[in-house]
Amino acid sequence: MAREHQPVMLSEVLELLAPASGAVIVDGTVGHGGHAKALLEATGGTGTLVAFDLDAAMLRRAEERLVGTAGAKRFLHLDFRAVPDWVHDNMPEGVDVALLDLGVNLEHFEDASRGFSFLEDASLDMRMDRSSGETAAAWLNRASADEIRNALRELGGERHATAIAKRIIERRARGRMKTTFDLVEAVLEAIPARLREKRIPPATRTFQAVRIVVNRELEGLEEACIAIAETLKPCGRMAVLAYHSGEDRAVKRAFRSLSERGYTLLTRKPVRPSPAEVAANPSARSARLRAIQRNHNEDLS
Repeated sequence: MAREHQPVMLSEVLELLAPASGAVIVDGTVGHGGHAKALLEATGGTGTLVAFDLDAAMLRRAEERLVGTAGAKRFLHLDFRAVPDWVHDNMPEGVDVALLDLGVNLEHFEDASRGFSFLEDASLDMRMDRSSGETAAAWLNRASADEIRNALRELGGERHATAIAKRIIERRARGRMKTTFDLVEAVLEAIPARLREKRIPPATRTFQAVRIVVNRELEGLEEACIAIAETLKPCGRMAVLAYHSGEDRAVKRAFRSLSERGYTLLTRKPVRPSPAEVAANPSARSARLRAIQRNHNEDLS
């Protein structure tokens, strides 16, 4: 059974978003619903939650977790990039609170069949939404060496990207790029033991990069953050939890652009988790939290 998911930087998120009585809350990446539950409870049970998630399984977990929590709730199997259009069509008056937690849920790694983990052999899937889209295996078996190399370098920060891409191409020519262990072996073949880092497993960066490509995690992120912030009511607040530098740069650019139009940055620099939280929940160690508030008189032109 999967461990109970611990919402990252929960107290900081609650402090920055400060949902009031009757608040309309949008959680664009609801996951197991930990943040959503706490935000709804902070309204005294008078709020409305609209929860989005690309992963239908996560959406069901959230719905189960919020059973018995007071307040109106709606759960939508949609990507967070769909939030602006949905709000425009269904809540034209806007929302009070918006949250994006861009992290990958621990359950994705614990369920070997999903292909996110390099610790067990399984089909190379890695899709958040298993009902659509290209699997990791499909992408790795069609992408050019340059495309693979660039992804590993830019999205994973992998120093050995060229060598790993070459091994992937060689292995797929023999029909050996179908499982997680196929990808792990390509990495191990490409990086001599003497050059491997001791602090993280050799395949960590490669798996991260491939996952980001498969799920289009950075695609349109900056634009989506701006569009979601524009659905906020006056004095409404938005927060984003990012977990790697590419995500954080996109959020930073979006919030900087909004601040030039009258929005107020609630975090000049990203807030990081406390040492105590990292000790209790190591998956929080890379988290960066940014927040912004919509003012009364910003220029939306």
